[in-house]
Amino acid sequence: MPLLLRRIGAGIGVVLLQWLVFQRLSLWGVVPDVVLLFVSLVALKRGRLAGAVAGFSAGLLMDLLTNPTMFGVNALVKTILGFVVGLFRSDQGENTRVSPPQAFVGGLVVAVVHNGLVTIALALDQNTRTPFLIAGLWIGGALYTAVVAFVASLFSGRGNRL
Repeated sequence: MPLLLRRIGAGIGVVLLQWLVFQRLSLWGVVPDVVLLFVSLVALKRGRLAGAVAGFSAGLLMDLLTNPTMFGVNALVKTILGFVVGLFRSDQGENTRVSPPQAFVGGLVVAVVHNGLVTIALALDQNTRTPFLIAGLWIGGALYTAVVAFVASLFSGRGNRL
């Protein structure tokens, strides 16, 4: 199978995994964002353009599947973060491996920024400020995403190609 089709299939698979599995693994109303982790990994391995394209595509698909009331927010935020993470492209390119501590810290940083932007958009849209927005969605969601990144890096093998 051509490489481009494999990458597109992996992106669609991650979005479906988020929609069908991780949306149901809610802890106190917070779910991890594996699509964000996928976009960050693509950007880290392939650079700004690939990160922005992956972020826009995956974010738009997530908006279609999960967030029709605030359509476009995921696409916008994931595009921006895909581009920014792509600025720090690894010199190893496709052979980049992320250790569990790197996955946790990187996932936490990216998720804090992502969740912060989404929380701001949600607060402005709903015209509300509640402690749950900050403690739950912003910080709790970032920690949950970082833990998922840590666990995923423990199970990622050498034969793993994105």
